[in-house]
Amino acid sequence: MFENVSKNKALAAIGGLILTAVVATPVMAQRDPAYEAARSSGAIGEKPDGYLGYVTSPSPAIKALVEDINIKRKAAYTRKAQETNSTVEQFAFTSGCNLIMRTSVDEKYQTPSGSWNTRDSSDPVRDSRCP
Repeated sequence: MFENVSKNKALAAIGGLILTAVVATPVMAQRDPAYEAARSSGAIGEKPDGYLGYVTSPSPAIKALVEDINIKRKAAYTRKAQETNSTVEQFAFTSGCNLIMRTSVDEKYQTPSGSWNTRDSSDPVRDSRCP
């Protein structure tokens, strides 16, 4: 039980740092019209693991775009995990929680069960371990 409490506290602490760690990548990516179009059309969405996923079968261009963004996210997660003495997976998970919470209405996100939902005006369905 103590281990779960410690993990939850660590995830909560990491959560605050996540916002600064992942803001640069999405902001830079949002300048790319292809990224915006893919998000707006529902072709891609945020996953609980902190990475972008394919909602529909991607074109080669969308696949390359998402892979590039995910590589950049992993690099950011790796740096921040080292700085906070956490694992890349913990940092990515907390980032996923925050990124899903920051989705806009009509954008896609993956629920903990693996299904894709379209964000509406209510809070998204997130993992119970999210800070």
